[in-house]
Amino acid sequence: TSCAADDGKSSVSFNLAKILAETDKRVLFIDADMRNSMMAKRTGISRNLKGLSHYLAGKSEASEIVYATSIRNLYLIPTGRFPKNPTELLNKEAYAKLIDGMKQTFDYVIIDTPPLGSVVDAALIAKTADASVLVISANAVSRRMATSVKEQLINANPNFLGVILNKADEGTKHYGYGNRYGSKYGYGYGYGRYGQNPKE
Repeated sequence: TSCAADDGKSSVSFNLAKILAETDKRVLFIDADMRNSMMAKRTGISRNLKGLSHYLAGKSEASEIVYATSIRNLYLIPTGRFPKNPTELLNKEAYAKLIDGMKQTFDYVIIDTPPLGSVVDAALIAKTADASVLVISANAVSRRMATSVKEQLINANPNFLGVILNKADEGTKHYGYGNRYGSKYGYGYGYGRYGQNPKE
């Protein structure tokens, strides 16, 4: 998660998933930002496509929302349609059941969440995760806000791995904005077969 919008958490989390997949690990990327998904906007993924919200609302089976991508070993669960009650859906037992099942199927499950500085969704998701990571933009987030978000994550799940500093300018002594992670590295994937069973 991140403290605020535009910290680059979606780009960072997707590229982390991509790197792990390139090490011959089976990786699932879940777009759990069912409020304002940057992945959907930047990649043109249709919100009508069956995804996380469809499963949590009881409208789809887990096997119907997992998609193969053009990147070997990397699979995706998109958000699906943006629901009116994402926090309520994430509180359902169905979410925990989904994550437990995916942990049995994949080596890594990377979940992109809404900024925790804005809504509580990321704290709910952290409860069922093995660990959490906070993405912070250089020179964009106050120490007080970062500390507050970190404490919320730790309260939800003590296994806090640390902070990823994003948009840092490597050419100066002090951290600046530099190249935006997403525009520099891109997403670079497409869909495989619709609803492909990841065990195939």
